[in-house]
Amino acid sequence: MVAAAEQPLPDNTTTIRQVAAVPPPPPVILGLQPAALADHVARVDWSLLDQIPGERGGSIPVAFEELQYILREVKTNILSEQSPVKTIAGGSVANTIRGLSSGFGVSSGIIGAYGDDEQGHLFVTNMAFSGVDLSRLRLKNGHTAQCVCLVDELGNRTMRPCLSSAVKVQAAELTREDFKGSKWLVLRYGIFNIDVIQTAIQLAKQEGLSVSLDLASFEMVRNFKLPLLELLESGNIDLCFANEDEATELLSGEENADPEAALELLAKYCKWAVVTLGSKGCIAKNLKEVVRVPAIGKTTAVDATGAGDLFACGFLYGLVKGLSLVECCKVGSCSGGSVVRSLGGEVTPENWQWMYKQMQTKGLAIPAIRN
Repeated sequence: MVAAAEQPLPDNTTTIRQVAAVPPPPPVILGLQPAALADHVARVDWSLLDQIPGERGGSIPVAFEELQYILREVKTNILSEQSPVKTIAGGSVANTIRGLSSGFGVSSGIIGAYGDDEQGHLFVTNMAFSGVDLSRLRLKNGHTAQCVCLVDELGNRTMRPCLSSAVKVQAAELTREDFKGSKWLVLRYGIFNIDVIQTAIQLAKQEGLSVSLDLASFEMVRNFKLPLLELLESGNIDLCFANEDEATELLSGEENADPEAALELLAKYCKWAVVTLGSKGCIAKNLKEVVRVPAIGKTTAVDATGAGDLFACGFLYGLVKGLSLVECCKVGSCSGGSVVRSLGGEVTPENWQWMYKQMQTKGLAIPAIRN
């Protein structure tokens, strides 16, 4: 019997193969998340938050044994049987990139690595379902990072990531080809990934990309302020996002340690600077223009996880579409408001529809979604 590969091919077979071999266009927006992450999200009683190390509302790394302990305790402290632990692809950058793809129809991809385990495959499946380009995501032997996201009755979240021994992309593995043809690189500040971040910025700038940086957490700003300031002072950060706590921490010890002063500091180094203020909206600056935009849409915050990530998602969409600074903030407020309506950092289809209605109310054009 002749093998299929040895049989004469139809005239059109070569053409089909050639078409299939043509690589897709590069994503408009790329996110660097060195380690893929699985989020375990649960609504819990306040008492549990008193039993784990670190401040409420923050994000500090824990060892694997601590992660396992917290997950066991979660099962006995869940607020409602109707709200069990929800496990999804997580990470600040992943939340932003997934939202850009699924909610705004912007071609987006992610650079990083995942392990050959249950959490890694969950990450890949979830991101691929949302249309994210995963061609720059490396598969490695080892564990995928995990994070416990604990949400209290008021919707405030406390995060405990476990990154120890998790696989991640290394600085030496990045190439200019990873960034070629894209327009934006999205980053989250993290001292443990500072070498990868610096290399990614260098390569991205060589390829003409603009760079967006999120300040991550008030603990990260507090404990590693000097490397952060050096990163900002390099002049390579085009857009910077900070929430109110991070902004205040940035100016800790200064006479005027308020969000407005932090905005001015960030704008000194970045073309666009944004400080989100929760229910009070946001303030932003681009060159000499300063705007203050109130929160949009009355909604009850079920879970604040991903609020800043999805705000960044909407703001970046606005920049890509050439919207004004005020319009970028309005879109960001709509997308940030959409994710807090349910558990976890992924916007549900129903909440995307809520966001589109909010955008229409404010006279903003609805995104042309591919899927």
